[in-house]
Amino acid sequence: MRMMTLLLFLSLFISCGSDDNSPEENVIDESEVIPTNTYSIVDTGVKDFYSDEAMISEPSVNDDYYGQDATYKTNEPSYTDNSDGTITDNITGLMWEQDMGDKISFAAASTKAEASNLGGHNDWRVPSIKELYSLILFTGKVKGEVAINFFIDTDYFTQPLGDVSIGEREIDAQTWSSTQYVGRTMNADETVFGVNFVDGRIKGYPKYKAASGAANSMYFRMVRGNVEYGINNLVDNGDGTVSDLATGLMWQKADDGAGKDWAEALDYAENLELASKTDWRLPNAKELQSIVDYSRSPQTSNSPAIDPVFETTEIIDPDGNNGQYPFFWTGTTHLDGANPYASAAYIAFGEGQGEMNGTLMDVHGAGCQRSDPKSGDQNTYPQFWGPQGDVRYVYNFVRCVRNIDE
Repeated sequence: MRMMTLLLFLSLFISCGSDDNSPEENVIDESEVIPTNTYSIVDTGVKDFYSDEAMISEPSVNDDYYGQDATYKTNEPSYTDNSDGTITDNITGLMWEQDMGDKISFAAASTKAEASNLGGHNDWRVPSIKELYSLILFTGKVKGEVAINFFIDTDYFTQPLGDVSIGEREIDAQTWSSTQYVGRTMNADETVFGVNFVDGRIKGYPKYKAASGAANSMYFRMVRGNVEYGINNLVDNGDGTVSDLATGLMWQKADDGAGKDWAEALDYAENLELASKTDWRLPNAKELQSIVDYSRSPQTSNSPAIDPVFETTEIIDPDGNNGQYPFFWTGTTHLDGANPYASAAYIAFGEGQGEMNGTLMDVHGAGCQRSDPKSGDQNTYPQFWGPQGDVRYVYNFVRCVRNIDE
């Protein structure tokens, strides 16, 4: 499939070339761009509809809150229990370890994967953060530190809780990936990205304990199969859009440079006309996370964590410093808190900042997924919230998406 794609691009390059290199002749005809679908994104599972404060009936076109996650169905989650301790994801082509076992260190996880012959297979690996995030379902629900419904399908996967008998919180059952943050969190911590399937977030976690320097331990769920999952294949269409041939999604190349609350973000996406297309939408959390580039960060590349084919507005952080990049809204409600309907998930392409002991720092890593209140008085934000003093902007940015083949 990769050879076919390369041949396609070669033919396009030859046919588009000219002596004068005029821009018009170098623009790729998107009708000839064929998705490879090597990176199929599983739907979030969300079927309910929400305002900024309540569950609501399904909105109609032109109604407030139309265009959120449940409006658009993508690849319905589908798993097969292989009855040998493994689960196959029928959408992604990935096979997963059903039971993670005990918490282990980051180094021990690679050793475990290399030694495993689970299900008769010897090609297990520690999943990347994109592979791991493919399992998240936003039908989960949490209230602060208390679990209600897991953010993973427990009909197929074993998901532990934190051990409250030893002082852990219920949400202290994070699953780590193989993806190490290229920057540092908490000023100096080496950091590993993980997904918390108890509270529905991506965060960067310290690889070592701050006090002793000993290795931290977390859960790991091994994976095998589809080694191309999570690898983007981006094409600049030359018309303000970027196609990802791996996922079959087309993206708005540049954000519009303005923060919006959630309802405004939905309205903007539904009414966007770009490149003669009118079927743009606000991406769900899993779609938006698919274009994070975890090899980049403001600390290491002086850029957001996204391929430079995209254009991203630079913003000023709450301390008045340049070099920060916006949080971007998704259409996915994140069920957490006293009012579980009041927040929606965002992806941080800039630093996941928080204020600790009066100092603003990167506490979660560029590429984290958190959530913000859907609405609020713009004049009172940003604010700081939670044990890491997470920055809440509320008026976040938008990068719209559509399907290439529609």
